[in-house]
Amino acid sequence: MRSALIVYGGWEGHDPEECAAIYRRWLHEDGFAVRTATETSAFADPSIHDLSLIVPIYTMSKIAPEEVANLSKAVQGGVGLAGHHGGMSDAFRDAVDYQFMVGGQWVAHPGNIIDFTVDVTKPDDPIMAGISSFPYTSEQYYMHVDPSNEVLATTTFSGEYAPWIDGVVMPVVWKRRHGAGRVFHSTLGHSVKEFDVPEMATILRRGINWAAREDMQA
Repeated sequence: MRSALIVYGGWEGHDPEECAAIYRRWLHEDGFAVRTATETSAFADPSIHDLSLIVPIYTMSKIAPEEVANLSKAVQGGVGLAGHHGGMSDAFRDAVDYQFMVGGQWVAHPGNIIDFTVDVTKPDDPIMAGISSFPYTSEQYYMHVDPSNEVLATTTFSGEYAPWIDGVVMPVVWKRRHGAGRVFHSTLGHSVKEFDVPEMATILRRGINWAAREDMQA
């Protein structure tokens, strides 16, 4: 059986506990054994190297050097890493090794909660299968991103709230490798209510399953 760890906490504005409950339900339904933790010390536990998947939901906050080192080593060894929005890509702002692993870091969301479009760029990828570009209402994340990411969806900034970024095309959904591990991220999901958007939820659920390492006993 595949196994997953959800580590949640940090800034409460992203509904970490509520989002963790949704991930836990999805993963149970998809055949995972799931455990949760609310302290970043879980990342330093040697047992995480035996997991299939780790889901961080920990906006901002701090991570100790030994915690991020062990987490990075686990992913390089094959453990999957997946998550959404600031719970994954605005976590541990001073930990560059963590950002290197994730493949991006949030830096702004001009206009705060606004209407924008998510454009599917790889409709033939299994994560995006059957999903067309769709309208969305949330924070439109402006990211610093790794050029090695495999981008599955983007958004284009209008310049209404920051004229100098008019026309900038920004990744919204990507996947990548970190050593032997698969990493998946979606910048959508400022609040738990966004999990009610079918496209957002479908992409995220497929993405976490893609990232997960297969059962080591299989």
